[in-house]
Amino acid sequence: MRLSRALLATLVLPLALRGHDPGISTAQGELSLGALVLTTGFAPADIQTLLPASFPRADVWGQAEFEAARPLLLALAPGLWDVAWSGAKVPPREVSVELLPGDNVSFRHILPVPGPRGDLTLRAARVPDLPEGHRQFVVISDSVGSTVAKKLVSSRDYTVSVGTAAPARAAAAPEPEELPSALEFIRLGVEHIWTGFDHLLFLFALLVVCTSFRSTVAIITCFTLAHSLTLALATLDVVNVPGRLVEPLIAASIVFVGVENLVRRGAEPPGRLVLTFAFGLVHGFGFAGILRDLGLGSAPGGILLPLFSFNLGVEVGQIAIAAVVLPVVWRLRKNKMFLARGVPALSGVVTLMGLYWLLARTVL
Repeated sequence: MRLSRALLATLVLPLALRGHDPGISTAQGELSLGALVLTTGFAPADIQTLLPASFPRADVWGQAEFEAARPLLLALAPGLWDVAWSGAKVPPREVSVELLPGDNVSFRHILPVPGPRGDLTLRAARVPDLPEGHRQFVVISDSVGSTVAKKLVSSRDYTVSVGTAAPARAAAAPEPEELPSALEFIRLGVEHIWTGFDHLLFLFALLVVCTSFRSTVAIITCFTLAHSLTLALATLDVVNVPGRLVEPLIAASIVFVGVENLVRRGAEPPGRLVLTFAFGLVHGFGFAGILRDLGLGSAPGGILLPLFSFNLGVEVGQIAIAAVVLPVVWRLRKNKMFLARGVPALSGVVTLMGLYWLLARTVL
């Protein structure tokens, strides 16, 4: 049983640290003659990591939670960005913050632009203080809507240089791509599943009771087809389910599967494929959040390649984890003691973690 305890410690206990990936935020700037208007959006779960530790934590915010945090957010706002124009620091002329539909905390900075030409540099100063692995997609456009700079920044590199910017250009230069490359989307997909501990725990709870390679492949295939469907629909804005509903439903799916495993005493439940597909649809809406944050549904250019690349990254990350975990689980399932005690113990931990996330995303 030492191997099963190691599996428990390695795969399940770290999930208590956080229930979803470290996130992606967005920053859109409009550079015009005389001003730079910079709008930065964060998920509540991300931005509250920059608030004092004494402030109550919640994965989703309503208006009441936002109003309680507003003074702290306004105090935080001026330090989100360090902006320089031709080497001279440019303090914001005006800052504001609001809670947008979809649980998005949006900061608006208005910064003066001293002259018609100059070297604009933006430094996302608080990105290194966000959860490890957080990314921010920055797009700067001129007054006619042409993109003059774009970058996916992280704690390793969080400076964006526009170069010699001319806000009122007579002739627009060739416009760069609006979105990261296909390889970047694949990487985002891999990172999203590897750090999306609630998705991983749900998948683990499904697979720990699989009795054959065939049933394992069927479960993974059902989950993949379901979340791919809603990922596409949500990203294209065909179906829009708010994060404040999706996140509790994902936690509830973990609780349901964990309890079902306990009731069945570790045996593979009947109808598990239908259940997997149904809950996979819910998890797809969770996957779609990162692509909506990048503006994939509204950005110009092809949408199918980024969507396919991100989903491919999710599947690559999912298969890589399954390739490590499943041989261990199958070996353990040959042990009667593991079937009698190990599987119920793991299912109990899964249930408790799902219940914790459910309460954290609803009432705590």
